[in-house]
Amino acid sequence: MMKKILLLTAVILMTGCQTTTVTKDEAFPNMYKEKPTALLVVPAINETTAADAADLYATTIAKPLAEAGYYVLSVPYTQQFLFREGVVDGKQLEGVPLNKYKETFGADAVLFVTIKSWDTNYYVTGGDVTVAAKFVLKSTQSMDTIWEYDGIVVHNTSGNSGNLVADIIATAITTAMVDYVPVADQVNTRIVTTLPVGKYHQRHNADGKDKNVVVATN
Repeated sequence: MMKKILLLTAVILMTGCQTTTVTKDEAFPNMYKEKPTALLVVPAINETTAADAADLYATTIAKPLAEAGYYVLSVPYTQQFLFREGVVDGKQLEGVPLNKYKETFGADAVLFVTIKSWDTNYYVTGGDVTVAAKFVLKSTQSMDTIWEYDGIVVHNTSGNSGNLVADIIATAITTAMVDYVPVADQVNTRIVTTLPVGKYHQRHNADGKDKNVVVATN
């Protein structure tokens, strides 16, 4: 049974969750066993009220995966193909046999993303923008989950002039104008650093002892 994996954030510390840091090969041994090369990213499951969250998020995911040494099947093509088949949301893909992705796309593994937060928050003295997502990578060979991680980025948009009224106005303007795409890109980048690198990375099969995976222990 896979350990519960999550990104260490201020949220975790505030909730009192006990954590420890382990190596990549301790956390994700099946990644080193199966060595997937071609990854398929399917449309995200959007649990937020932001209707465009899944589409915006899709624009940021391929780059960090490719930089991690994987061949990423075209995300726009995959979305268009699935759309023609009537799939407009990742939720519709639950229950689809994983071997079908292998037969149709030639993928070694499929990445499922659930967007948990895509929010703008205001409070008396400030504001922030929060993007949070859960990643699950499933093998089309063994059908197992071979990697999973949760991540969250809170982008502070508070004013800091010292004038309360001015700061409230500045915060409201800044928060409203925040581009979510760079924030989502930060989430992707942070999460993908825990992914064992792929065949096309110079450290392929050499990063197993990298100790950067935070595990919840309670």
